[in-house]
Amino acid sequence: MPTAPSPAPTASAAVPPRPAMPSVHVRAVITWLAIFPLVAIAMVASAPLMEAWHPVLRAFVLTLVVVPLAVYFVVPRMLTAYASLKRRQNARG
Repeated sequence: MPTAPSPAPTASAAVPPRPAMPSVHVRAVITWLAIFPLVAIAMVASAPLMEAWHPVLRAFVLTLVVVPLAVYFVVPRMLTAYASLKRRQNARG
């Protein structure tokens, strides 16, 4: 015996709306704030290992590590922190 399809979820049961994405300028600054320290730390940490390597190869390996780390871990957390800070500022007035 066929069953009736379940009703679609109502708007009240839906996930709360996501906050607006920061402007491209804010995202650029946040990305830079994530990338610069990661690159600086990685350069210092890898210097003894890659000292004799060609500069292009050093840049390739460095970006191979830093970019995914920034894109998947650091930048999303910084954007979350920024959104939280913005919400707190908006709640104050």
